[in-house]
Amino acid sequence: MNWKQMPLGPLQTNCYILWSNQKNCLIFDPGGEGEKLIQWLEEQQLTPLAIILTHAHFDHIGAVDVLRERYSIPAYIHEKEAQWLLDPSLNGSQLFMMGELIRLKPADYILTTEKELVLNEFSLQLFETPGHSPGSISYYVQKVGIVLAGDTLFMGSIGRSDLPGGDHKELLKSIHDKLLTLPEETLVLPGHGPQTSVRDEMDSNPFLNGF
Repeated sequence: MNWKQMPLGPLQTNCYILWSNQKNCLIFDPGGEGEKLIQWLEEQQLTPLAIILTHAHFDHIGAVDVLRERYSIPAYIHEKEAQWLLDPSLNGSQLFMMGELIRLKPADYILTTEKELVLNEFSLQLFETPGHSPGSISYYVQKVGIVLAGDTLFMGSIGRSDLPGGDHKELLKSIHDKLLTLPEETLVLPGHGPQTSVRDEMDSNPFLNGF
């Protein structure tokens, strides 16, 4: 199983593509530039199975409908942010005015609890990690040793919690209770910037000291 980081959209948000030896793939947080992503997928001869969202801020969802129309695949989102896909005032595209207002079709699957999500040969462990946003989810792929953390945890930093629905204490609790309990060698794939690891953030992240 392989994965690729592809910065897309107005804020160069990290989209991740996880694919198997069977050439099926999952797409995480396609923030924009849908045609660029489609071109890469077709060059690699990958077959998308689903779009998985860590949360519904505008910079993580901009290419969702382009991909759904091209591949007829479902999108997954946490129930607390299901309405955000439809509403520019909730997903932030109205607040930040980084381009067109984003109004998407409703999600195809609404996630309500922590569980194992199995899609063909892919197995994802869902962790509710609110704080950056109320419906933030991190996805742990044990087989590959990665966790897709959205905007919860970054290299040497943490997600902002000053946007609507954010909560700093809740964010720190999510990181400590859910992410830092994973094996230390687990790679953390954040929504922005370079990858890191659980070990490195435990050892040196200044925002996590003294929690």
